[in-house]
Amino acid sequence: MSKTVFYDTHAHLTYPDFAAELPAVVSRAGAAGIEKIIAIGTDEQSSRAALALAERFEPVYAVVGWHPSHAAEAPEDFRPLLRELARHPKVVALGETGLDHHRLPGAAAEAAAGKRKQRDLFVQHLEVAAELGLNCVVHTRDSFDEAFAALLPFVAGVRAVFHCFAESPAAVERVLAVNSLISFTGILTFKSGQNVRDALAAAPLGKFMLETDSPYLAPVPYRGKRCEPAYVKEISETAAQVKGCSLTELSAATCAAAREFFHLPD
Repeated sequence: MSKTVFYDTHAHLTYPDFAAELPAVVSRAGAAGIEKIIAIGTDEQSSRAALALAERFEPVYAVVGWHPSHAAEAPEDFRPLLRELARHPKVVALGETGLDHHRLPGAAAEAAAGKRKQRDLFVQHLEVAAELGLNCVVHTRDSFDEAFAALLPFVAGVRAVFHCFAESPAAVERVLAVNSLISFTGILTFKSGQNVRDALAAAPLGKFMLETDSPYLAPVPYRGKRCEPAYVKEISETAAQVKGCSLTELSAATCAAAREFFHLPD
């Protein structure tokens, strides 16, 4: 492995933003030293598309699941479909799942029903993950405490990565205490991202991963533009500064964490 190889552990490559130039996007990532890319599903269609990308591109692996923001459109029982999707040999985790309480319906009764549907969908992912020996990629927005509580009954058999992490150092400790991980995006590089840098400072090497969340959250100097997996390079440079370590050390720690969590080959 090159000394400064990194992985993009969360990229929405199935989004229309990339449709016209996927081979070039994957090629640019490789040229930037990004050796593996995890393509994330957010519903049945995008999960199947992520599987197709994993078949098409050797560096790409897939996470399959249903995003909480789209919970209203999910089947009441998603587990049979999730089991089917997860049988693919390049599926490395379930998700993106979790809870998102940021834009719930305005009426109190509707909002409560929306929260229940999201939680039920999240628990279904956790149940299938425990059954199949997979881990979960977890989204939280205005919902960390609730999502963490839903995870707790499953921590003996399922690890989570709380992606696009922007919670407190105290929350870092809670996640690590249940053998789960956190993952950081280009927000690390934002002038307004001191809270995220504080969270990274609290996370030991080997307990976090790096991601782009492409096409969102492009790091400086690309902020405001479409993000892509190659930009893990810029994220890694800021992360190494925050941790006071070399890029070689950061590469070894973050890639090892990703290989263990996602059961990736060397």
